[in-house]
Amino acid sequence: MGLDFKQIRETLFTAVIGDILDQMGHRHQFLPPGVSPLKSGTRIVGRAMPVLEAAYADGEGRGPLASQPFGLMFDALDDLKEGEIYITTGTALNCAMWGGLMSTRAMYLKAAGAILDGYVRDTPEIRQLGFPVFSRGAYAQDQGVRGKVVDYRMPLQIGRVLINNGDLIVADDEGVLIVPQAIEEEVIAAAHEKVATEDAVAKAIRGGMSSREAFDTFGVM
Repeated sequence: MGLDFKQIRETLFTAVIGDILDQMGHRHQFLPPGVSPLKSGTRIVGRAMPVLEAAYADGEGRGPLASQPFGLMFDALDDLKEGEIYITTGTALNCAMWGGLMSTRAMYLKAAGAILDGYVRDTPEIRQLGFPVFSRGAYAQDQGVRGKVVDYRMPLQIGRVLINNGDLIVADDEGVLIVPQAIEEEVIAAAHEKVATEDAVAKAIRGGMSSREAFDTFGVM
């Protein structure tokens, strides 16, 4: 049947989905703190398209990508599918990994967003476009002579999180969360149930129930 990404984006959030993953024993699914949206309030839901970069000093090299500007970046960008999220790591934190023209191309391909374990540039242009980008901040220095994409659509690790091609990503102001595809339907169903329970707890507390009684009654807080 598949997931309703629009419903997830409008009714769920990373905190509640993360709680469910904890309960299921998947306790390292958030990217490290510091990766946040370019525009506050941005929420994205989509499929991971992992991209691996590497720091690459300008000059002569012996590998097959030595003379190829940006490595496989253009191949990876052009391979984005509708609803996918370009998620990348690997360079030294000395350049931007994403910019305005990349956002323009990704929008044309109907990608859901970009998530960078690094920096973004051309931020006024991206804000005007309205393309969702999460990053560690803005930094204008170009990656052209400092980094190359070396692979894509392969398992990617950021911090303690393993990201596979096609995994579900939910991201908002409070973090970037990876939900393994094999358990996504169970996780999302449980998250909807938890939201409904939390609504009942809030109503009970507003009616005077103590926090202890509420936790003993509903099992959440």
